[in-house]
Amino acid sequence: MPPDGGPDRPCRSPFLDNSGCLRYKQKPLGILKCWKDEGTGWTMAEVIDGNRIAQAVRDEVRTQAFELKEKKGITPGLAVILVGDDPASKIYVGRKEKAAAEAGFLSREFRLPAETTEDRLREIVAGLNADSSIHGILVQLPLPKHINPDVVIETIDPRKDVDGFHPVNIGGLFTGRPGHRACTPLGVIELLDRTGIPIEGKEAVIVGRSNIVGKPLALMLLNRHATVTICHTRTKDLGAVARRADILVAAAGRAEMVRGDMVKDGAVVVDVGINRRADGKLVGDVAFAEAAAKASYITPVPGGVGPMTIAMLLRNTLGAAQQKAQAR
Repeated sequence: MPPDGGPDRPCRSPFLDNSGCLRYKQKPLGILKCWKDEGTGWTMAEVIDGNRIAQAVRDEVRTQAFELKEKKGITPGLAVILVGDDPASKIYVGRKEKAAAEAGFLSREFRLPAETTEDRLREIVAGLNADSSIHGILVQLPLPKHINPDVVIETIDPRKDVDGFHPVNIGGLFTGRPGHRACTPLGVIELLDRTGIPIEGKEAVIVGRSNIVGKPLALMLLNRHATVTICHTRTKDLGAVARRADILVAAAGRAEMVRGDMVKDGAVVVDVGINRRADGKLVGDVAFAEAAAKASYITPVPGGVGPMTIAMLLRNTLGAAQQKAQAR
């Protein structure tokens, strides 16, 4: 019997790579490999290579940024503001700055001390709003406790809110109007599209209801004609709800909480979480091996959704610069 009692599925044509590992022919862009249990002959989920897809997006952004500069004389500009010295935030900001430079963007960095006042931070944002060379503004979260992130985000010009968190952009998502979209959920949609996974008519279940991922992703999937359910800490019989999903998204921030018995045979599993276990290993919100035995496609951690966030940030910034060029 296959793992977890799933139905027999035909194995794809295997081949040996240069290292002698058994792999399977890739179909759509971004399929990393298929996993095979040698004891059962069972073919497990195809792993979606987020690194590869993100690089494809970044290459496209770099090409379009060059064309924009050549034809319109506009170089996309991204300003990133970091308040305090949170280690994880420092890493994220560094990666964003590097990615912006590689895309040919003008990149400006503001590293402010933790004691920076809310008023001072808003002054800096207001200055960037007025700076015609800056098309995207990103305030790295979390902020120190004495600063209200909602107030700061609302200070950003919605046209430059490339993180997609401003109420105007959230409202645009709700009503279907144009605007910047939150980068991580937008990256999830991009992964599905570039892997050739249909969304329309599918039942999607999201585990997690954050303003950053769960809620905006639900609206994005709804706008693509999926039937969407959001689960949370008070959802009764979470496993039963999750097993209905054709597309199951884990974004709860709890290590390996989605187990194999919560995954329907053939489901697409997208793991947005990133957690560090006591042994130092990075894992997602999904128990990978268990879920891969049931799913048709699955994203890994790391190397799945994570790289897409920065790729979508770059694309949003490019879009803001292109809109400015059209308004001339």
